[in-house]
Amino acid sequence: MLQVDKMKTSELKAFMKQRRMGLNDFIQRLATNSYACKHSEVQSILNLSPPQDPELMNTNPSPPPSPSQQINLGPSSNPSAKPSDFHFLKVIGKGSFGKVLLARHRTDDNFYAVKVLQKKAILKKKEEKHIMSERNVLLKNVKHPFLVGLHYSFQTADKLYFVLDYINGGELFYHLQRERCFLEPRARFYAAEIASALGYLHSLNIVYRDLKPENILLDSQGHIILTDFGLCKENIEPNGTTSTFCGTPEYLAPEVLHKQPYDRTVDWWCLGAVLYEMLYGLPPFYSRNTAEMYDNILNKPLQLKPNISNSARHLLEGLLQKDRTKRLGCSDDFIEIKNHIFFTPINWDDLNAKKITPPFNPNVTGPNDLRHFDPEFTDEPVPSSIGCSPDSALVTASIKEAAEAFVGFSYAPSMDSYL
Repeated sequence: MLQVDKMKTSELKAFMKQRRMGLNDFIQRLATNSYACKHSEVQSILNLSPPQDPELMNTNPSPPPSPSQQINLGPSSNPSAKPSDFHFLKVIGKGSFGKVLLARHRTDDNFYAVKVLQKKAILKKKEEKHIMSERNVLLKNVKHPFLVGLHYSFQTADKLYFVLDYINGGELFYHLQRERCFLEPRARFYAAEIASALGYLHSLNIVYRDLKPENILLDSQGHIILTDFGLCKENIEPNGTTSTFCGTPEYLAPEVLHKQPYDRTVDWWCLGAVLYEMLYGLPPFYSRNTAEMYDNILNKPLQLKPNISNSARHLLEGLLQKDRTKRLGCSDDFIEIKNHIFFTPINWDDLNAKKITPPFNPNVTGPNDLRHFDPEFTDEPVPSSIGCSPDSALVTASIKEAAEAFVGFSYAPSMDSYL
């Protein structure tokens, strides 16, 4: 029994380390694994045809778009905001292009999560469209209780700054990691709040595409806050599809792996995967062997242990339906989800009004309480360059190119938004 527990712990640690990787890094590592490359499904994934989605057409040799060719970025810029407005206290998150820091505004003393992104890194990987898409989605989130809010954004010559709500109840992944799995009522509460957020994004014709426990935060009371909108796809009508190969390996839907066009039901697959993970501790088709995991997603029937209710079983079978045209949500989207028998105990109006007491309270004592953040982040020193503007001598040709690519990024809400 002890040996089995050790094996489970080892598998869990390997799983946690792997899943923090970005998909591009993941594919590059996969390509160097000779065993994995022999698998037909992996070969198919590695031999990706040129993506039809213009977001990922990285081989286009044309020069960066001029400001007149930029997408409509909404509200006007905030030229007065600058890094020195903030006292940067702690690193609370990291990503491919930068860090998220706890910061206190020097004037109003309010605490914020400031996402600081390196323009050079974004441009090197041709990801500026995704960053601008993230900003556009953030601008639309102000009316939903379970989506992180953007206060304003600004830029220096070499960095982009998102000034976001500070949420310090911890990642859902962090709590799941510590508790292994959740009891069904707790999993239902989280799944309902997540579904409500996804339904709202869908109502705006936005597909989220990257639902996973790392992108789901708990606020100080224990409510869900969805964050990280870098992979969102805008302007997807109810029957519309897209074809970009993106997401996180453990949560990729079969149609994405098959490189087929997919629609908003990809988010309901991911909801099923997250609910399964909350109930069982690992994603539904997980394997340490990547080739085997992809084969499981594509071909292995869903297997459910008998320790969940019939309604949970039925919901998981509906959400984790490999054929997206038969998946729960394919006809009436969020309405099908909210009306499922599993959610019968949920009063959706009370849920959205945050009148339902969360099943778990993070019990944070205040903004400086970082107990629910991974020490991997908080132990890291705050880079001195984060809080200062670059010296003018550093504004080289490449930095000027970066500045041109993000014209219109800065945003300050109008006074009407506070009324």
